[in-house]
Amino acid sequence: MLTIGITGGIGSGKSTVTDFFAQLGIAIVDADIVARNIVAPGTACLEKIALHFGPHILDHNGHLNRRKLRDIIFTQPSERAWLEQLTHPLIQEATQHALSLTTSPYRIYTAPLLLEVGQNTRVDRVLIVDVPEALQLARAGARDGATSESIRAIMNSQWSREQRLAKADDIIDNSRDITHTKTQVETLHQQYLKL
Repeated sequence: MLTIGITGGIGSGKSTVTDFFAQLGIAIVDADIVARNIVAPGTACLEKIALHFGPHILDHNGHLNRRKLRDIIFTQPSERAWLEQLTHPLIQEATQHALSLTTSPYRIYTAPLLLEVGQNTRVDRVLIVDVPEALQLARAGARDGATSESIRAIMNSQWSREQRLAKADDIIDNSRDITHTKTQVETLHQQYLKL
């Protein structure tokens, strides 16, 4: 089955784009959702994270405090490496299982680090959701309430806009209004159906 990999920098609007594809009946497997599921309360993965980082990494309900964790791993590369060696194999296994269950005419796998961790070799086409860096900062800050410094740290851990665009088979310009984005999704949908 044709698999489209969607990625883009933080705040680029990947979720908006995948929501439009979902409205067209296309199965979406989202690495962020898979990542949240593997660290749900009661999972062995979350227990290992809490043991490693300490109980303060959990909120009062026993859920992972993602903001605290993000602040640690994007300022301490060794901690990020530790977390990735724990979570990435689990995410890949769960993702492959979810993809195997899809039944739409083609399927979408969306991941913020699709290119950075080499997952683009597992998809047939790479679709980049693109916006200028200033817009990434503004959108991510408004959405997450994060400081520009923490957003920049995340951006610096991802490939640059130029690197992403160089690997693109398809590009959606998400810097304009929602209608413009939806029109681009509908056009690509027709192309993917033909493929």
